[in-house]
Amino acid sequence: MILTSSMTGIASPDPLQHAFKVKSAPHAGRSGSRPVTVDDALWQQWWQTPTQADKRALYIHIPFCRKRCSFCNFFENGAKPERISDYMTTLCNQLTIAAQTPLAQSQPFDTVYVGGGTPTDITADEIAHLGRAIQGFPLVKNAEVTLEGRLNGFDDDKFNNALDNGFNRFSFGVQSFDTAVRKAAGRFDDKDTLLARLQQLSQHPTASIVIDLIFGLPGQTMDIWQQDIEAAMACGAHGVDLYQLIGLAGNRIDKASEKGKILGTDSSEFQADSQTRANMYAYGAKTLEANTLESKQWQRLSSCHWRRDKRERSIYNSLAKSGIEILPFGAGGGGSIHGHGMMNTRDLSEWHQAQAPSKEAEVNSQLASQCLPAKVPGMTLSPNPSAAFDAIFKRGLDSGVLNFTALEADVVTHLHPLFEAWQQHGLATLDNHCLSLTLAGRFWNVNMQTGLFEFLATNPIAEAKIAS
Repeated sequence: MILTSSMTGIASPDPLQHAFKVKSAPHAGRSGSRPVTVDDALWQQWWQTPTQADKRALYIHIPFCRKRCSFCNFFENGAKPERISDYMTTLCNQLTIAAQTPLAQSQPFDTVYVGGGTPTDITADEIAHLGRAIQGFPLVKNAEVTLEGRLNGFDDDKFNNALDNGFNRFSFGVQSFDTAVRKAAGRFDDKDTLLARLQQLSQHPTASIVIDLIFGLPGQTMDIWQQDIEAAMACGAHGVDLYQLIGLAGNRIDKASEKGKILGTDSSEFQADSQTRANMYAYGAKTLEANTLESKQWQRLSSCHWRRDKRERSIYNSLAKSGIEILPFGAGGGGSIHGHGMMNTRDLSEWHQAQAPSKEAEVNSQLASQCLPAKVPGMTLSPNPSAAFDAIFKRGLDSGVLNFTALEADVVTHLHPLFEAWQQHGLATLDNHCLSLTLAGRFWNVNMQTGLFEFLATNPIAEAKIAS
């Protein structure tokens, strides 16, 4: 049995700060997949074949932004109205065609996520058009349909058109409420504007309003972060995500650092190290979970997501960690089909060229019903044989509790030395029924997931099984 510090973390008087060196990736995983070539015959077969999945989602990508934020390395296309209009027309046509296929119609979808980019930069009419196209798919009753974006420019016409056409969840990237930190990060709007708009939107009787906050932004001191948490709790939002700033290569912060510069605020170049970010997470988690009237007893749904209202369900984020089928649409959209991982090309020109043969279907709805979605260039992977097995660990560790009922006894026994090491290092508590992460474990849960997959690769289980 081989155990390494990258699997177990290290012994430390303060595991929250020192169990691992740094969180270097937003997600963990392993893959037994390989790239595969999908010819036209296989593509047609896929869309004509009913799904075997019992849980499903749609992911729709809108790859446009008006401004590049300092912490983001995913900026792809400027938000030019003509470019967006052309894209949205083609995308909605693609969705209309796909919705009528045997694959789409064979099982309803539990959740839909429209991400980006900045989807809220499209017009109110385009939001309505997109919503109608989504409603062409079979959806479960009360399916979660999320529109991601920013508050700036999201006016009442956009909100109402979204609500009238099936959207019921809105996820806004606030990142920080502090005006100076936001300016340094390349965000629009000041704190007062954000608070006022969130309080307005949150008054809707059924829509779920969710905000993202990032801790570790340049110029964001602990005092500012504490004010961010207070503002998040006071703004009326029904859910909040707390994400650690990850030093992804290629963003403006990284490029400035390479030149010896810091993209701080006008008054501060403070840069939170890993230990400070750990304390920021701890403050946010403890404050949200405090049983006080001020916190309204926020409930933790995962290691990074909390809600104060049951209308917030976070279905997409939860199911995506379970290895469900996610049909991807749009340039840069990622997901899976019949167990094959997929990532569409990010190149807009390539994406549009792939749609060209089916554009004639726009003028004839009967012809559209006989078509299949265009095969978009990108990457397709063979099914990962351990996907369902791995999803148990990803889902469990992300939620903070890994229940052993989902695993065969010999699997739990095999992993017990790793679990004991985590317990010794203050990352988890262990009993006969489950592994529960401590606050430190929740902070380091991605490192722990990575460590578990490294453990399994180094110490393989013969014929690992999942309990039925």
